[in-house]
Amino acid sequence: MPLQSKGRHPLDRRKFTLFAAAVGAAKLAFASSGVDCTPGLVQQELDAGKTVFIDFYTDWCTTCRAQQRVISALKSENPDYEANNSFVSVDWDKYRYSNLARGQNIPRRPTLVILRGEEELGRIVAGTHQSAIRELMDTAFSAAVA
Repeated sequence: MPLQSKGRHPLDRRKFTLFAAAVGAAKLAFASSGVDCTPGLVQQELDAGKTVFIDFYTDWCTTCRAQQRVISALKSENPDYEANNSFVSVDWDKYRYSNLARGQNIPRRPTLVILRGEEELGRIVAGTHQSAIRELMDTAFSAAVA
């Protein structure tokens, strides 16, 4: 085992640079499932009479990315989902203590929630099965066009 110079960290600059680039690329590769949340956006959409599909996610979460892939595929299969619902992405790292997350009793990321008016129509916590997410999106669509 080679000895290291005193005061030198085992992770050299080249490895650190490659690691930092990989992390940055992973963040860029993650696309949220909707419009990025800003304070008051969800309530504004609800007040406008829209059905809101909320995705509580983080960009470093593999389960969040799996949900996102399913949501994107389902939107591609059926553009009516996006045409009739408001999709809002809530960065869990940024908004976990927000009034929205607290008011909806969001336990953790990833959580998907459908709201219409004052009513919650459905929720999935950490689920990635396409059939379950499709059912949730169908619920949102049915409420939006009713």
